[in-house]
Amino acid sequence: MSEAGDLRVAFAASLADVDADQWDALAGNDYPFLRHRFLYGLERSGCTSADTGWQPCHALLWRGDDLLALLPLYLKDHSWGEYVFDWAWADAWRRMGLNYYPKLVSAIPFTPATGPRLCCAPDFAAEQAWPLLLQGIRSLSEQQGISSWHLLFPERATSNALAEAGYPQRLAVQFHWLNNGYRSFDDFLATFASRKRKNLRRERARVAEQGLTLRRLQGSAITPEHWRRFHRFYQLTYAKRSGHGGYLSEAFFTDVAPALGEQVMMVVAEQAASPVAAALYFRSGDTLYGRYWGCEQEYDCLHFEACYYQGIEYCIEHGLQRFDPGAQGEHKIQRGFTPVYTCSNHWIADERLAAAVADFAKDEAGHIAQYREEAAELLPFKSAPAG
Repeated sequence: MSEAGDLRVAFAASLADVDADQWDALAGNDYPFLRHRFLYGLERSGCTSADTGWQPCHALLWRGDDLLALLPLYLKDHSWGEYVFDWAWADAWRRMGLNYYPKLVSAIPFTPATGPRLCCAPDFAAEQAWPLLLQGIRSLSEQQGISSWHLLFPERATSNALAEAGYPQRLAVQFHWLNNGYRSFDDFLATFASRKRKNLRRERARVAEQGLTLRRLQGSAITPEHWRRFHRFYQLTYAKRSGHGGYLSEAFFTDVAPALGEQVMMVVAEQAASPVAAALYFRSGDTLYGRYWGCEQEYDCLHFEACYYQGIEYCIEHGLQRFDPGAQGEHKIQRGFTPVYTCSNHWIADERLAAAVADFAKDEAGHIAQYREEAAELLPFKSAPAG
């Protein structure tokens, strides 16, 4: 704990120690991944803990009993589940005889979705909160031998302000669908060049040819049986892709995600009336977030339909402005997903390595900008929409 006048910074080892109403009064309920019930649900379901390498250590700024600001924070002994890759940094520390872990990360676990990170009371400005919280983080790092602090997927304005304050910014690229006032999926397809439009329609037709039907279920329409099946699909797919059962427990899907109500949407694919695959989405007031996918067996083009085209249709029908389908995936470009920047910021305790990281981020930014420009040239539109 650190203090500045009548203000004090404290670190919560569990959200059980933070009143849900106080937390949500600052974090709000629109961005689903910062809600108390989501983050505390990750704890209760065994996904974030010291054992998993995601020990909660949330930074809180108090005046007496009034919570003025909060910043999600985790103490980590690895870099899994972050989607901002710093393995080379860890190796550089090791070669210098230093320990990169533990480190502190302000992020939503297993969720590379840009959104708010620092949340403040209405009468308390972020410009006041950041210096106090960051000083607290530096003090904690000195006391516990922590190498660094990393802010992952903040909003661009926040990241730019921190970069100007001396916290180097890294850029990366994701592929997001942007709603340019489309009235229907066909209206969206009308913006494609002819050959690209035919390819996409062929993919959608291929799903139907295999006897597959898809349903979009939201909130309470997703039954406990749907959730149990989804966990099985999720585990099977992770096992094929990564050799393990995934970061999230069954309790996350059966208890935590359903508690988010109408902010959760599931696309269920069925064959002969039996579920064979599903995709899970979360939503805010203006954005759809594609998060998880799983299947019992592979079907041609089903992943594209369940994870992309159904999401686009949902956004058009509900007037959402953006569809963030997750990290990576250049195959999204030809399906109308625009390359957009994502950000992270970094503080390094060791001054020598801090300078090296700053140089690395600056050099990398040029390559990322070039990559984004080249990716945008591959978009399928007759003329590229504004990004």
